[in-house]
Amino acid sequence: MTALGKDGLHSKSVSYLLWMGWLFGFGGLHRFYLGKPVSGFFYVITWGFFGIGQMIDLFRLPGLVRRQNLKLLKEEAEVKRELSGGPAASAALPPVPAQPNLRMRLLQEAAKHNGRLTVTQGVLATGLDFPEVEKALDEMLKSGFVGIDNDPDSGHVVYHFPQLSK
Repeated sequence: MTALGKDGLHSKSVSYLLWMGWLFGFGGLHRFYLGKPVSGFFYVITWGFFGIGQMIDLFRLPGLVRRQNLKLLKEEAEVKRELSGGPAASAALPPVPAQPNLRMRLLQEAAKHNGRLTVTQGVLATGLDFPEVEKALDEMLKSGFVGIDNDPDSGHVVYHFPQLSK
């Protein structure tokens, strides 16, 4: 299924509508929509794992949609890098050396935006390239200083700094 929104991302409301197919004997349709055809197949033939899997998914749907959208955004960024002649994946980038000034500039910019920062905002604040800023934010994410989410309105990846949130 490719019923993606205008921005090319999966919708929670479409996922919930497909989840409701279970009420009519078609469990697992939401899993096909979210790019999980194997579990979707097993949900179809077992009526959503006898309803238990369906009920669990009812509460997990927002997270499933968010993870799939983040995966799509990451794939899109990799394709854009390849097309622009840059490295194919951020793993191919040389490691960003510990730059306290870069981290400080990113923290200051996040503080201006209520503890939330996109890569684009980081690029504007630092003047560095997208891959460099993304790499620095990903290292902060791995260190546990930053969380990652996507904006519910636009679907863009947003790094959030819990200690800077108001």
